[in-house]
Amino acid sequence: MLSNLEIARKTKPYPITRVAKSIGIKETELELYGNYKAKIDLSVLKRIKNKPRGKYILVTAITPTPLGEGKTVTTIGLSMALSSLGKKTITCMRQPSLGPVFGIKGGASGGGYSQVIPMEDLNLHFTGDVHAVGMSNNLACAFLDNYILKGNALNINPEKIYLRRVLDVSDRFLRNIKIGLGGKDDGVSRDTGFDIAVASEVMAILALTISLADLRKRLGRMVVAEDFSGKPVTADQLGVAGSMCILLKDAIKPNLIQTLEHSPVMVHAGPFGNIAHGNSSIIADQIALRLADFVVTEAGFGTDLGAEKFFDIKCRYSGLKPDAVVMVATIRALKMHSGRFNVVAGKPLEQGLITEDLDAVSAGICNLEKQIENVRLFGLPCIVALNRFTTDTDREVELVKKKAVSAGASGCFVSEVWAKGSKGAIALAKAVVSAAKEKNNFKFLYPLDMPIKDKIKTIATKVYGAKDVEYEPIAEEKIAKFSQLGYDKLPICMAKSHLSLSHDPNLKGRPEGFILPVRDIRASVGAGFLYPLCGKMQTMPGLPSKPALLRMDIDKKGNIVGLS
Repeated sequence: MLSNLEIARKTKPYPITRVAKSIGIKETELELYGNYKAKIDLSVLKRIKNKPRGKYILVTAITPTPLGEGKTVTTIGLSMALSSLGKKTITCMRQPSLGPVFGIKGGASGGGYSQVIPMEDLNLHFTGDVHAVGMSNNLACAFLDNYILKGNALNINPEKIYLRRVLDVSDRFLRNIKIGLGGKDDGVSRDTGFDIAVASEVMAILALTISLADLRKRLGRMVVAEDFSGKPVTADQLGVAGSMCILLKDAIKPNLIQTLEHSPVMVHAGPFGNIAHGNSSIIADQIALRLADFVVTEAGFGTDLGAEKFFDIKCRYSGLKPDAVVMVATIRALKMHSGRFNVVAGKPLEQGLITEDLDAVSAGICNLEKQIENVRLFGLPCIVALNRFTTDTDREVELVKKKAVSAGASGCFVSEVWAKGSKGAIALAKAVVSAAKEKNNFKFLYPLDMPIKDKIKTIATKVYGAKDVEYEPIAEEKIAKFSQLGYDKLPICMAKSHLSLSHDPNLKGRPEGFILPVRDIRASVGAGFLYPLCGKMQTMPGLPSKPALLRMDIDKKGNIVGLS
């Protein structure tokens, strides 16, 4: 069996200028990064602004196992299948973070015969956007600490600095650190820490901005600290927002690559789905929807995380309305949600997960039912894509199909794009075309003028299935402060475990009656949301005992090996 990397290398990419021409992008609107990837100049938006919008399709998933359930594979395969049906289709997806690439998950370019290429470039440094985000953030951090050392005219309280340094590697040892050690010339000593770059507010801003001017305004609104009187201090007040924006002037431009079947893919921004809002950029979607019949995009992790944030945050700021939702599920994950099996990355699957077990599927199907219900809360049609593995039996597949439709799905279709490419999702693609023609009743889950606690409780009870919410004292204190400052009108971006509908990764299936603990809440005023930290959620992941990086190397010919 060929590896993902070997399959990707067997496909000769089209010149990216040819891919761009197929969707109406001019060569003068491209900034080439070699022959097979390019940035799209934002001037294209003005030229295409009066073109009709295509259909907007979101791909989401049930609560995944630690191995992932093939959401990106399905997103790419569905896009290729729509293209094969004669629909001009563009895939919009996030840029992978080096944290997961070198950690547990590995690459995020799809898999098998449903991939985007160049695979190595996408999964590694690509066009440098994540590095630009990190540099922009860290420039502000360096200036802020130096500002305090050199006089502190704004009277900033060093114990109330909210901006943390970032790095695009999973490094648990940097979560909590002390800086400024040594002597006076080395700065003021204080406690701080690092976040992963894709969880930073700068990355969230990049994903939610609509123009370079808007990017500059959002960076300027970032609250980086408080002064000794308790008033917020912004990046504009500090005088650093302009320099931050300079470092992002190229990163704001979406990247264009292609699938294995040469359909176009726009890759832009990469906020985490369990910490940040988990969606690719508004700008990429705006461009794609004016150029294509269909735009297929994905949201991070399960529907309770990335999809809820897609609807309540991204769609609010973009003004775009989705037409249909595709829900990815696997029989493996449904069996896990029975609570009878444990899936651990890097370890062989338990025998029950790879042999027929209708009882386990029935016991775990409640997770799929709840996630379908979550899509329906927003008034949208939901189509289930069952990402089939070779170990799945026909009886298991038929059981899932029956249960999915009974739970309110418009249909349930087997997806075999990993093995067959576009041919493995023709029925799914036809169902998406039909669903997108129907009128829907898309709506937000909550109004923005609802108090902060009520918004949090609405998400917790309606989407997660919690009984109630409890708050640590620091969260109570911040909610009161944020309400006084007028931040209570911002949407909510929940940070919680992606391995359960609840905050506890050990609670599988459809947990009910639990209390959701909110231990802290932070304000991303520039990005435009508040994010509560639920349970033990960390903003800097750690490496596992056997990370993916151990498989990777360079061979004697200079080729990358082991990247998956």
